[in-house]
Amino acid sequence: MRIGLLECDHVDDRYRHLSGDYADMFAALFAADPIIELVNYDVVNGELPGEPGECDGWLVTGSRKSAYDDEEWIHRTAGFIRAAAATETPLVGICFGHQLLAHALEGAVERAPAGWGAGILTVDVTQKEPWMQPARSEARLHFMHQDQVTRVPNGGEVVASADHCPIAAFTVGDTMLGIQAHPEFTVPYAEALLTDRTERIGGDKAGAALESLATPTDEGVVAQWIVNFFTGARER
Repeated sequence: MRIGLLECDHVDDRYRHLSGDYADMFAALFAADPIIELVNYDVVNGELPGEPGECDGWLVTGSRKSAYDDEEWIHRTAGFIRAAAATETPLVGICFGHQLLAHALEGAVERAPAGWGAGILTVDVTQKEPWMQPARSEARLHFMHQDQVTRVPNGGEVVASADHCPIAAFTVGDTMLGIQAHPEFTVPYAEALLTDRTERIGGDKAGAALESLATPTDEGVVAQWIVNFFTGARER
């Protein structure tokens, strides 16, 4: 199954030695499941797919940008998301990708009123879906965001929530899925970001987030959920 990876940012050169670029992190996330073949598109630098049918599904990465920023590549990527939704081509958005999915389909994205979501935090499943196998009532995942989805698009359904982020995951129909967390993050990379952003995040919150990195995470479970979502959407 060919999944187009829409790269909406790149890891700073000073951190590449830790876990590679974002494409490398996603490749590692899905390494245990050979059914996934990632095809990279550098959309932040203008490389957008010609049409949704080029791949079996699409994965939209995180970014330091905001979904509502007035930048041409963001507008074009939002247009591609709308085209994928119209053709019912499966698409999963991660962090910025989750927010851009909501924004593109006329949901709402805003600065989080509680400030940064950072570190390893618990996500509660609020609506069990068939693709959520292995079944879990909660998952612990890396977060790193200032914005969050505050209203899902028309027809959207919230499927997971976190204390700091009520819309931690949502679906639109059977082919669109947004996840606010970063299942692809590694501890070394998260630690580097938290250390670099301590002043912006706030000392106490950044310190607690750094301490949370000792917590085991469930990225393997969520990776399987994403694979199941793509597979189920293709088999509809």
